[in-house]
Amino acid sequence: NFMSAVKQNKALDFMKDYALYFVLLLLLVVIISKDASFLSLTNFSNVLTQSSVRIIIALGVAGLIVTQGTDLSVGRQVGLAAVISATLLQAVDNVNKVFPDLGVVPIPMVILLVCAIGALIGLVNGVIVTVMNVTPFIATLGTMLIIYGVNSLYYDYVGSAPIAGFDSAYSAFTQGFFDIGGFRLSYITIYAIVAIALMWVIWNKTRFGKNLFAIGGNPEAARVSGVNVTLNLIGIYTLSGVFYAFGGLLEAGRIGSATNNLGFMYEMDAIAACVIGGVSFSGGVGTVFGVIVGVVIFTLINYGLSYIGVNPYWQYIIKGSIIVLAVAIDSLKHAKKK
Repeated sequence: NFMSAVKQNKALDFMKDYALYFVLLLLLVVIISKDASFLSLTNFSNVLTQSSVRIIIALGVAGLIVTQGTDLSVGRQVGLAAVISATLLQAVDNVNKVFPDLGVVPIPMVILLVCAIGALIGLVNGVIVTVMNVTPFIATLGTMLIIYGVNSLYYDYVGSAPIAGFDSAYSAFTQGFFDIGGFRLSYITIYAIVAIALMWVIWNKTRFGKNLFAIGGNPEAARVSGVNVTLNLIGIYTLSGVFYAFGGLLEAGRIGSATNNLGFMYEMDAIAACVIGGVSFSGGVGTVFGVIVGVVIFTLINYGLSYIGVNPYWQYIIKGSIIVLAVAIDSLKHAKKK
């Protein structure tokens, strides 16, 4: 009797750990059975490129989820960075140039500018959460609306038509790729690898990273053991803003244009990818590798469903169900530990 109970427990644990991957695998099998051409090198390259910007954005929000926080302003921050980048990096000979007198602006300068703006927004979010003691959900809901308003005002001011016709250097920076035996490895994937390496070092090799996991596991215990919770939280919110901003700059260039609605709902995909990748909303649990797996799986499903022509409205239903399932499984796992 005891043995069967142990076996049952093990089976339950296995289900909790792998149920989500099983469901996602099933979805992939359905996609491939509908259209086997989905398994092509071109598609894999496309999925990798699409995943890359999402990975950079998800890495930003993952650090917040680790500390029991979240960020609803992700998508709007991405959009703001995209619109600013797009207005500054148009080709000099573009007839519809937003700032006709503006010469060629070096890309590194624009990266620094948007990342500084992103850091500032993150800093504000961090201060609202820690100093004003507003829950992250409400704090970032408020800033989400404010950022969208600011971005839309700026967008209207510069002419409210899709901002396109970019400088060739910017297009090359965001759309370029290496051809490796017929496989297109995009530059954006290289930037994502750099972001992954950076975040991995921060999470695993720095005191700041260790502090984040300590705060996520138990904020009070962290405080008692000498961790400056306020400063560390403000730090991670600031860093997340930098990641979103860089993601926004890449996304505008990748798509080839930007409007004030770019980035809409990106926070949902980013948060969902983190949860699928095992970053727990209970705090203190998560790996950089998990975030990458989560994003790639989510992008594969997204891309695959579009590829076989599933109605976008059905895609919302499927994605929503995956998110609920992921969080439910996460809760089950952590309920047992408590």
